[in-house]
Amino acid sequence: MATPARSLFKAALFIGLCLVSVRYLPLSNEWTAGEARAWWRASDWLGVPDPDDLYFVMWLTVELFVAALAYAVIVRLWRHYQRKKTRA
Repeated sequence: MATPARSLFKAALFIGLCLVSVRYLPLSNEWTAGEARAWWRASDWLGVPDPDDLYFVMWLTVELFVAALAYAVIVRLWRHYQRKKTRA
C-alpha cells in the first residue's frame, strides 16, 4: 500500500512543481522587433509555420525542465534529511 501512495505523491509533487513554474515563469506575448525576427528565422529553419507555436513548445520545455530540476533537488534534500535523521 505504501508504494502506490509514494508514486501518487511523487506524481502530485511533480505536477505541483510544474504548476508553480508556470506561475512564476510566465509566457511572454510581447516581442521586440529583433526577437520577432529571430523567432521567424528559427521557425523557418525548423519548418514550423507559426513562430508562436515554436515559442510555446520552447516555453513548455523550459517549464518541464525547471520542474524536473526542482523535483530532483527536493528528492536529494529529502534523502539527505532521512539519512541524517537515522544516524542521530
